[in-house]
Amino acid sequence: MLNVTNLSKEYPTPRGALTVLSDASFSLAPGEAAAIMGPSGSGKSSLLYVLGALEPPTSGSVTLDGQDPFQLPAPALAAFRNQSVGFVFQDHCLLPQCTVLENVLIPTLVAPGRAGDDTERARTLIDHVGLTDRIDHRPGELSGGERQRVAVARALVRAPRLLLCDEPTGNLDRASADLIVSLLLGLHQKTHPQTCASPDHQGQAPGISRRKGPVQVGQGRHLHGISQVELQHPAGQGREVVHQLNRHAQPPFQG
Repeated sequence: MLNVTNLSKEYPTPRGALTVLSDASFSLAPGEAAAIMGPSGSGKSSLLYVLGALEPPTSGSVTLDGQDPFQLPAPALAAFRNQSVGFVFQDHCLLPQCTVLENVLIPTLVAPGRAGDDTERARTLIDHVGLTDRIDHRPGELSGGERQRVAVARALVRAPRLLLCDEPTGNLDRASADLIVSLLLGLHQKTHPQTCASPDHQGQAPGISRRKGPVQVGQGRHLHGISQVELQHPAGQGREVVHQLNRHAQPPFQG
C-alpha cells in the first residue's frame, strides 16, 4: 500500500521558499494506478520524485507497505529505490554503448541476485515490449518509441512494488505515444505494481476508470465515490488532478 499523508514540498529561492506541493494526501493499494494531471509547473514531477524517494518532502510522509524510505540511512535508501521503485522518465536515459538487453539489465548490476534469473526476466520483458528482434541493437539503432519501450522494460526488471512514469510519452509522436500507453496498461495488468503516471502536455494518459472509496486531499477535504482527486496548485496557477484507476484482476506476471 502506498500512503501519502499531508505531503508538502518547498524549494529555496532568492525570494524565499517556493511551495510546489501543499498538504496532499492519497493512497494506492497494490495493483491500483493514478494518472496525475496538471499544467506545466504545477508540481507533477516534484510529486513523483518524492514518491520515488529521489527527493525528501518538506513535511508529511510517504510510506510503501508501511516503510518510510526517508527514515533509512543512505545505503539502505539507495537499495530501496533499486528494489522497490521503477522509473520511466520523459527521456529514455539509455546508455548509448550498451545493447537493449544490457540496458534493461543495468538495475540488476548493483543488487545481489542470480544472473541467470535476471537475464531471463529481462528477455521476457523485452519480448513483452516487442523488441526481441532488436535485443542486440544499441540505442542509436532504435527509434524514439523503441528506446522508450526499452526504458519501460528496464523499469520493471526488478519487479518493483511502485512504478513511476514522468511524462513517458512527452518526446514521442502520437502513434508511438499510443503504443507506449498501451504497453504500460498491459504490463501494469500483468505485473500489478502500484503505478503513478504523469501524462504529457497533450494530456496523454492511461485509460481511466472509477475507483470507489474515500480519499483525503488538500486541507483535509474528504471525498467519496470519486473518479478524480484535485490537488490545488499552492500558487493558485492551475491544479493537479489525480485520476484513480480500478485494480485489475489478471493473474500476476511470472517472469
